Amino acid sequence: MARIVVRGAEIVVCLSWWEKLLTRSRGVRVPLSALRRVYVQPDWWRALRGTCGRGSRIPARRCAGVRHVGQLKDFVVVRADGPVLCVELGPSAPFSRLAVSDPEPHKALRALEPHVPDSLLSG
Repeated sequence: MARIVVRGAEIVVCLSWWEKLLTRSRGVRVPLSALRRVYVQPDWWRALRGTCGRGSRIPARRCAGVRHVGQLKDFVVVRADGPVLCVELGPSAPFSRLAVSDPEPHKALRALEPHVPDSLLSG
């Protein structure tokens, strides 16, 4: 099951072997400095935006891979059975958003929140 963790100075999306096949990716690593906002989206379908790109999907069940949002890209590993951890990133990152059906989204949220820049919290 996909997870988002903090390792050193990076946000890492850890994928199981079958998620690596579905997403056609070995995982994602993003510098913590790119973090802009993090939240849990209770409705899985609201976490998906744009159109499908590289990856796999089963309509109304699962979406995994890259989604295109205009000139931006999101990396998603979303299942239709629960909340989704959404991590919004700055322009220096390879993706504008990570959306992952992490099995413990609130725990991952608490790990990431201290790394959101204070200037972005106030404003």
